[in-house]
Amino acid sequence: MRYVDEFRNRRHIAMLAGMIVKEATRDYTFMEVCGGHTASIHRFGIPSLLPPQVRLISGPGCPVCVTAARYIDTLTALAFSEGMTVTLFGDLMRVPGTVMTLGEARAEGADVRLVLSAHEALQLARENPGRKVVFSAIGFETTAPGTAVTVMQAESEGIDNFFVLNAHKVMPPAMEVILREGVHIDGFICPGHVAVITGSSAFDFIPRKYGLACVVTGFEPTDILTAVLMLIRQVNSRSPSVEIQYRRAVSVAGNIKAQVYMNEVFESADVEWRGLGVISLSGLKLRGTYRRFDASAFPVDLPEAVAANGCICGDILRGVSRPPDCALFASHCTPDHPEGACMVSDEGSCNTWYKYHSHE
Repeated sequence: MRYVDEFRNRRHIAMLAGMIVKEATRDYTFMEVCGGHTASIHRFGIPSLLPPQVRLISGPGCPVCVTAARYIDTLTALAFSEGMTVTLFGDLMRVPGTVMTLGEARAEGADVRLVLSAHEALQLARENPGRKVVFSAIGFETTAPGTAVTVMQAESEGIDNFFVLNAHKVMPPAMEVILREGVHIDGFICPGHVAVITGSSAFDFIPRKYGLACVVTGFEPTDILTAVLMLIRQVNSRSPSVEIQYRRAVSVAGNIKAQVYMNEVFESADVEWRGLGVISLSGLKLRGTYRRFDASAFPVDLPEAVAANGCICGDILRGVSRPPDCALFASHCTPDHPEGACMVSDEGSCNTWYKYHSHE
């Protein structure tokens, strides 16, 4: 109850909403780049508390949503390979590949297993020395340290049947691509979980280079409303900076130990984002010392790419369209039968809109 009273107090929420109405003297557009924020914003009805001149749009903050179809194809091919087991988080099971989802692959006999962590995949490798166990490593800076520690553990134990198919990405380069492509926003609601690891300093280039407001934010109603108010004040005063609203978890420097683990195991790499294409130095790959754990070295036959099915997931991830703008939304594309990755995860924009706004 104390947590609810502190961060979901109705009087506090009403006070913040009133302050936003009073101080919003022009039109504002702010983008959140965290799937957790997208889910919270719509779960708590934040848009309904804002005046019409304050608009929130979603960016590429859902790690499942930005996972490329070719990555899914590679996992599928590996799962059908003799003596190979593919392990992954549950959200990936229904992400569309070129031909099928991993859930459909498992139904056809591929060895696909759900895990809750990289450590669980490593334990599976220990218990099954005769099989090659591949861990599907996705996520941003939030989950990369866990993968790094697991790879270091596998190295220290000399485990030779554990591998990683890496799709870890880092958020700042994607944010910069969005700005370079000309999406008009006044500021970012910066990702809280990412900033726990990187520190708020990872976003310093945005006000310095692009003159835009930034606030690193938590996930409760009062967190998000406070961040919106902070962003409005930065815009009104023409003093863009990176502020931390989420001080109970985020510092300027971040988690130094986690950063050390990441830098020990990974180096920067160009990587493909679904809907955004290849973004320079926006991904992580295993360093030479740990390259023997890289599952991308296994030869696989991948299907030819197919034409888009009408899904506008890429436009939604770039913030230029909303889920209702898609002709497939809530008709051909639903959480039970997703046509695009944005409808799969609870953090995906389309899934969130379907859950909280489809009645509209």
